Amino acid sequence: MEEKPFPAWSWSVEQCLKEFGVKLERGLSSYEAETRREVYGWNELKKEKGKPLWSLVFEQFDDVLVKILLVAAFISFTLAYIQESESVHTGLEVYVEPFVIVLILVLNAVVGVWQESNAEKALEALKEMQCEYAKVRRDGFYVPELPARELVPGDIVELRVGDWVPADMRVAALKTSTLRVEQSSLTGESMPVIKGTSTVFTDDCELQAKECMLFSGTTIVNGSCICIVTSIGMSTEIGKIQTQIQEASMEEHDTPLKKKLDEFGGRLTTIIGVICLTVWVINYKNFLTWDNNGSFWNFRFSFEKCTYYFKIAVALAVAAIPEGLPAVITTCLALGTRKMAKKNAIMRKLPSVETLGCTTVICSDKTGTLTTNQMSVNEFFTLGGEMNTCRAFHVEGTTYNPKDGGITGWSYSNLEGSWQTLAQICALCNDAGIYCNEFLFRASGLPTEAALKVLVEKMGVPDAKARSRIRDGLLTADYFLDRSTVKLGCCDWWTKRSSRVATLEFDRVRKSMSVIVREPTGNNRLLVKGAVETVLDRCSYVQLADESVALLDEPCRQLILSRFIEMSSKGLRCLGFAFKDDLGEFSDYYADTHPAHTKLLDPANYPEIESELTFVGVVGLRDPPRDEVQKAIEDCRGAGIKVVVITGDNKSTAEAICKEIRLFPLMTSLKDGSFTGKEFSSLPFSRQIEILSKPGGVVFSRAEPRHKQDIVRLLKEMGEIVAMTGDGVNDAPALKLADIGIAMGITGTEVAKQAADMVLADDNFSTIVSAVAEGRAIYNNMKSFIRYMISSNVGEVISIFLTAALGIPECLIPVQLLWVNLVTDGPQQQPSDLTLPTLISCTNHPARAAMPSSTLGFSFDIW
Repeated sequence: MEEKPFPAWSWSVEQCLKEFGVKLERGLSSYEAETRREVYGWNELKKEKGKPLWSLVFEQFDDVLVKILLVAAFISFTLAYIQESESVHTGLEVYVEPFVIVLILVLNAVVGVWQESNAEKALEALKEMQCEYAKVRRDGFYVPELPARELVPGDIVELRVGDWVPADMRVAALKTSTLRVEQSSLTGESMPVIKGTSTVFTDDCELQAKECMLFSGTTIVNGSCICIVTSIGMSTEIGKIQTQIQEASMEEHDTPLKKKLDEFGGRLTTIIGVICLTVWVINYKNFLTWDNNGSFWNFRFSFEKCTYYFKIAVALAVAAIPEGLPAVITTCLALGTRKMAKKNAIMRKLPSVETLGCTTVICSDKTGTLTTNQMSVNEFFTLGGEMNTCRAFHVEGTTYNPKDGGITGWSYSNLEGSWQTLAQICALCNDAGIYCNEFLFRASGLPTEAALKVLVEKMGVPDAKARSRIRDGLLTADYFLDRSTVKLGCCDWWTKRSSRVATLEFDRVRKSMSVIVREPTGNNRLLVKGAVETVLDRCSYVQLADESVALLDEPCRQLILSRFIEMSSKGLRCLGFAFKDDLGEFSDYYADTHPAHTKLLDPANYPEIESELTFVGVVGLRDPPRDEVQKAIEDCRGAGIKVVVITGDNKSTAEAICKEIRLFPLMTSLKDGSFTGKEFSSLPFSRQIEILSKPGGVVFSRAEPRHKQDIVRLLKEMGEIVAMTGDGVNDAPALKLADIGIAMGITGTEVAKQAADMVLADDNFSTIVSAVAEGRAIYNNMKSFIRYMISSNVGEVISIFLTAALGIPECLIPVQLLWVNLVTDGPQQQPSDLTLPTLISCTNHPARAAMPSSTLGFSFDIW
């Protein structure tokens, strides 16, 4: 039985406790828990019964062409048996033809069964994401390791840093000032999100907006809390995703090639049947003769000759059927997967190779596919020598490698005054680290903080002797020495210069975090970073370029805000930086034994401590687009492939990135090109079709799993061949539903990989474009081979048909006919490689009709 659904996020904690009849300090009783388990069941995902082996095998032969080949094998075997019985010199060689046909069909069935048995592993991977144990309050006491499957709605659970969330829960109380949750695999958000106890006053809102809810399968990355279990098992968000995966599996359709082969098989059967019957009927004079008296009933019938010409007709039918076609297709696809793997596109299912070649729409995620999935500082500014001027710098580099790029127009001698203060705050008000893994730099901790440390390395240090030692490698480890944590020389210099003595953690109310550090002078300094507006609101002073401090007036405040708005419009995530030297009772704070320490235990005191600040500057960060993506988008446009971006990120960030990669080259307004998932779902059906039918790109932000599925389903109904990329659990249903599901190999979850048809080893959008081009080349190879096989078989058919029609002796006896068929259709050659300088487009698709032929590379009409 399912739980009674109610919007726990829009109810207060007291209402939720009353609904479940439970108290935080006591939890459920053991008896009540058992009673509820009988009603709601176990907290686990249902395991659907898989198809039995015999059913999978039978399905492999439910194909028009395979059925034709089965008939051909039976007839060929019958003819071989008759031939062997009529001749004393024949041996097992007469059975080569039926043996080859059966062997091809068996191999084809084995490959099909193997693929089918692997198809539902996404559901198993989903189960592995479930937590095994939880700390639960029962009968007034905490059970430290209660099996998570025993949870029921109303249970009181305590979660700490590193815990997996075992069920969907309502946050009831925070045990720390901040609670951060990593839920990107479920919602697509690129950063850990802040959670709290505040009620969300909207019953129908996106998962991202449910800020007081924790979802099964997500991870606590900071803080601890007490929660109320609201949903378990299949009623959780991850359970709903499993249901969607199962539904998407049932909606799978035949690939474009299979549809064409089925049509081809039906026509071939009809044509061959007519020709064979015609050949046999034309030769009726050879086995049916009349006496000269002219009576119709006075005739002679030769059963031996009738059987002989019937054997010719049947042999002709066998010869006309391309027995080697399944082998050719399998060989082409297998060679294609090998070539694609060399280009970082790993195909999990053979038929997906040719489907990829027919792709007309690519639905791409943003984070990690179009972008690097590495936060980096793009721009920063501080005030100049006067309060009405700003000094801004552009920062190059898009990775966590400190040696990747630099600061435009910067020299180490610049690091003085307000820039020095900015570097100090970035280095010390920071808990992140950077490590090197197989020559790739990655972040530990929050990506934004890791990017700030990289900025500090690019800025340098104010001490000239230290700068020289850092450059000579005396203060920093060799970046590529091993896979351990990278030692950052400049950040280390700041850490040794000013030691941290206290931390005021981030919270969603004041939207900032700060640290108290001990300066070399012996005095304490408060270093603050946070949302620009809230930090600026608490500032009374500004620091100028020469390190002097001036009173913050309104014109200066408006100047800072205007620069901030300008940076935000570029899609940058902006942070404000400030400091405070006069700390009052915290001026000599040293440890938790200090008298003022009690104030630090209550986050309600933090705004007072972070008041009367001195503003320093603003830093703009972003997850930058990959360098090669813009060209890949242009290649798609040139080949007539539409690109649709679907992301869980916010609207402004998504639009800024899409503008930069030129997804909207012809649009002056994004009115018809950018929508949130909720906005698009609320539009009339005709309007949705109109938006998706327009040429050019479209971006959907704040998209939930159901939005992604709806978009993919609409595109397929419009006749498009859809490729869908994704990396999270939330992407799995859409990956399963799309014609081609493409998972990320580096950042992708195991659920997404198992649901996908293709895995990108480098998580790069341009790899998809290269794979599409390769898929089209492979498709063309298969067409060429099919034409070759049909043309060789047609020659045999015409020869026999003409001899029968013209009344001349037959040119080939049945044995010769089968032998020619065996040597022409049996040993197949390896498909040739095609080089594609550009993408090749399907010219039979309506969206391709207006494309110039020079852009297409070659015609892609399907026989």
